[in-house]
Amino acid sequence: MDLLAHLEAYVAVVEEASFSRAADRLGIAQPLLSRRVKTLETHFGGLLFDRSRRQVATTEFGVLLLPYAQDVLDRTQRLRHVARSVRQSAVCAVGVPGDCGPAALARIIRAGAEHGTTLGVHELPPQEREARLADGSLAYALLRVPPESAALRVPLGLASAPDAPDGMYDGPAEARQRPRPRVVHLENLRPHRGRDATREQRSAVPILTMAEDQLPYAQDRLRRAAARAGLPEGLVRPAGPVATALAETLAGRVTLLCAEPFARRHGADWSPLGDTSLHRGYEPGAGPPQRGPASVPDWLVALLAAAVGATTGPRTAPSVAAGEDASLRLAARG
Repeated sequence: MDLLAHLEAYVAVVEEASFSRAADRLGIAQPLLSRRVKTLETHFGGLLFDRSRRQVATTEFGVLLLPYAQDVLDRTQRLRHVARSVRQSAVCAVGVPGDCGPAALARIIRAGAEHGTTLGVHELPPQEREARLADGSLAYALLRVPPESAALRVPLGLASAPDAPDGMYDGPAEARQRPRPRVVHLENLRPHRGRDATREQRSAVPILTMAEDQLPYAQDRLRRAAARAGLPEGLVRPAGPVATALAETLAGRVTLLCAEPFARRHGADWSPLGDTSLHRGYEPGAGPPQRGPASVPDWLVALLAAAVGATTGPRTAPSVAAGEDASLRLAARG
């Protein structure tokens, strides 16, 4: 027996002094309401209403039980209000890549507060973001997908040691005047075999990949592209700790596959990859509807895109044949 539904029927009949009006108030058919009252009388072992009169009258037994039934319903209503308040004020966990800038993440949290939502940002690897979104422990997440089917695309390129000597610039890296980045094609990274080649030209510089780009499909694409370009096997390899990878990059010993905002934030030079199939693709995702929101709000999508340096548009990857200028415009937008 649904005790609450049966108590609601009983209290409604008392307050309305009519079975028909009580049924209308609860939005149910009168026969159903009558059955609920009868079931409740059987459950408690006594009549709640005197049906021998023309007008509905509450029995002495019914009068004695009334305040307790009202108390149960009042407490239930308060419990529902508390649950709603807790649900609305609960922290919504957001899964993002681990290479986002702190300022961009702070803007996400601040915007959440402005929209009446408390957001908690979690920097996680792509596989963990997908798993935690599926089990409901994340309310929102950026999911990695191939760039050609992505709502958000992040141009990737190679970060390298800055050409300028240390101390030449004052202020943050973002404020430096930099030349327009040139598009990098993997075939141009092949070691030179000529007699006139320098020692540096004879040995290709390793390319390190971060955790965000170590998904099987992304690694497979990169390996196949490197093989087609004639790069030595093993030249592309996973990076270790990010701090170590950055130190080796800034020292000129390796290049780091990353997005432009990450490279600029850490004072490295950056050149976009010409092969757009190697870029990152993201799809904003929301947790299961029964545990959280059904879709990602537009304001949050825009902030997540900014945090990862993404471009938006039709779900088709830019063509490599579009030429260097198109790739440069894509990188500039990123």
